[in-house]
Amino acid sequence: MKQRTPVYVTISIILVILFIVYYMFVQNSSFLSSPYFWGTVVISSILALIHHAIGDLIENDKFKKLSQAEQAEYLQAKKVPYFKGLYDSAFKKQSNTEEKDILIDHGFDGIMELDNQLPKWWLGLFWFGVAYCVVYLLSYWLTDFAHQGAEYDAEYKAQTANIAEYMKNTPPPTIENAVYSADNIAAGEEVFKTNCVSCHGDGGKGGIGPNLTDNTWINQPEKTLFKNVFHMVENGSPNNPSMQAWGKNGVLTGFDIQNVAAYVYHINQEQPPITPAQGGAAPQGTPANWEK
Repeated sequence: MKQRTPVYVTISIILVILFIVYYMFVQNSSFLSSPYFWGTVVISSILALIHHAIGDLIENDKFKKLSQAEQAEYLQAKKVPYFKGLYDSAFKKQSNTEEKDILIDHGFDGIMELDNQLPKWWLGLFWFGVAYCVVYLLSYWLTDFAHQGAEYDAEYKAQTANIAEYMKNTPPPTIENAVYSADNIAAGEEVFKTNCVSCHGDGGKGGIGPNLTDNTWINQPEKTLFKNVFHMVENGSPNNPSMQAWGKNGVLTGFDIQNVAAYVYHINQEQPPITPAQGGAAPQGTPANWEK
């Protein structure tokens, strides 16, 4: 008779498999606090104990049918620790007598082929891989697990909800508390392309509206460039009705105005001006001496 796997090894393997499967579906370790997970562990462990007990009954019945010599040999083999037996079956070299018993009746160039069994660790990994693939494929076909589209949609909805919650609980910037930040430049560029580029041209080079990259400004109600842009976008231009009050009429929020002000500050102060020779509009207004 073959030595049976101890029940604690069986339960340990079950725990590892359950952990992997739950982690595959949940994608984090929060399931460790779930009663469903621990209920599955308890039920699986009880089934393993019942299976082992039934195996003991079968083993005892088979043992009674062995001869005395076979019983003695079995009891002697049972004294070998389980993991040592696994190691020996996987790596221990057979004796010459054992090799004769598993010799295949053909060879080539003096090399004889042996009919060795595959190591148990190799077989275990193979069947675990097969089971894992089956679970994975069924999960992919029948659930949203591992679907990039579904994962993206879930993350997008969560991010949108977080942004909405932030916008709800955070008052929009005003000209008194708005500040320049390089992190707002990219978002400001999108606001500019949507609302401002038709008059002020690509990159603020000017067109119907004045060039925003040079140092001459028609309206200078504020002392700093950033707040001056914020003021003009929010309140519009008293000299040109085409420059509407984007903030007052509710088209742009305080966050939008802060972002687009950061973008205009960036193209005016952190990039070279677009001159008329480069396609920019001619200077309009008077030179500005902005405070830092």
